[in-house]
Amino acid sequence: MKIGILTAGGDCPGINAAIRGVAKAAILGHNMKVIGITDGFSGLIHKEFVEITENNISGILTLGGTILGTSREKPFKKKKEEQDPEKVELIKKHYKEEKFDCIVCIGGNGTMKTASLLSKEGLNIIGIPKTIDNDVWGTDVTFGFDSAVNIATEAIDRLHTTANSHKRIMIIEVMGHKAGWIALYAGIAGGGDIILIPELPYDENIICKYLEHRALIQKKYSIVVVAEGIKTKDNIRAGEYISKVIQEKINYETRVTVLGYIQRGGTPTPIDRILATRYGTHAVDLIAEGNFGRMVAIHGNNITSIPLSEVEGKTRLVDPLFPLIRKARKIGTCFGDRMP
Repeated sequence: MKIGILTAGGDCPGINAAIRGVAKAAILGHNMKVIGITDGFSGLIHKEFVEITENNISGILTLGGTILGTSREKPFKKKKEEQDPEKVELIKKHYKEEKFDCIVCIGGNGTMKTASLLSKEGLNIIGIPKTIDNDVWGTDVTFGFDSAVNIATEAIDRLHTTANSHKRIMIIEVMGHKAGWIALYAGIAGGGDIILIPELPYDENIICKYLEHRALIQKKYSIVVVAEGIKTKDNIRAGEYISKVIQEKINYETRVTVLGYIQRGGTPTPIDRILATRYGTHAVDLIAEGNFGRMVAIHGNNITSIPLSEVEGKTRLVDPLFPLIRKARKIGTCFGDRMP
C-alpha cells in the first residue's frame, strides 16, 4: 500500500511524533510506502510530495513544529461564493495520479472537517486530532494540549513570585478562542484565583467584589487566568479588558501577560509524545484493515476511532458542569459568574 501524510492548521507539540508513529508503523509493520505531503492541503493541490523513510524521521520524536510544514489552506470554503471547485478536483486528480491508498490528515477541527468532506468525495482518509486547544469533538484529549498546559502553568508559577513581591493583580491571557480548556487546567494547576473561560459568562462586578474580598482577608496579590476567547466590549483583547475593568472599578494595580504563541512551540511533553505515537500507530491499523473515513480517538485510556462525518462541524467545549470546575469551586476558585 501507498499512503500520504499531511499536517494542516496551526502547529503544536507532538505533530512530528505522530508523523513518526504513522511512518514507522506503516514501513516496519506493513511494508507500506509513505509519502509526505508538504504544507497541508496546499501540498495536495500543488502536488508537493516527498518520500518518508526510516532515515529521514530519525530524531523527530522530540521536535516541536512539523517537518512537513503546514498551512491553513481550506479547499472547501464556508461560503459558496468563496469556493474553488478546481482545488478539490486537483486534489482528487493528484490523489489518483500518485495512486494513494489512503491519506492521513493530522490537524484540528478545520482539518477534520476538510478530511470528512474529502472522504465524501471518494478519497480514503484517516484523521488524527491535534490541537493545543483540546477542542476536537469525539475524543477525550488531543495531543499538544498537555504541552500547552505545562507551558501555561509554568508561566503562572513564575507570575506568583512577581505578584507577591509587588502586591499586584497579575492577569495572564492564554489561548482558547471558543474553548477554555487551557485556561481551566493551567489555571487550576497554577493556583489561579480567578479563571475566566468562554463557556461561562462572567460578571465584572463579581470579579471586582472577589478581588476586594481577597484584599480584606489579607491576600496581598491575586492571579487572574483569562482565555483569549472570553467576550469583551469594543473588541479589546481579553487580558487588557479585564485589567481595564479592575482598574476602573476598584483602582487596583494590575499587570497583563499575553502568553501567545509560546504555548504552541517547543518540545512536546512525554504524555503528548506517547499519545501522538498511539494515535499514529492506530491510524495505520485502520488503514491495514481498510477501515477508512474515520478519526482516531481516545476514550478513557482506550484508543479507538469514530466516523469523520460525526466530527465534522462540531467543537468540544467545556461543560459548565464539568467535574473539574465543581472541584475548583470547592477550593475557592472564582469563575466570574458567582462568588465562591
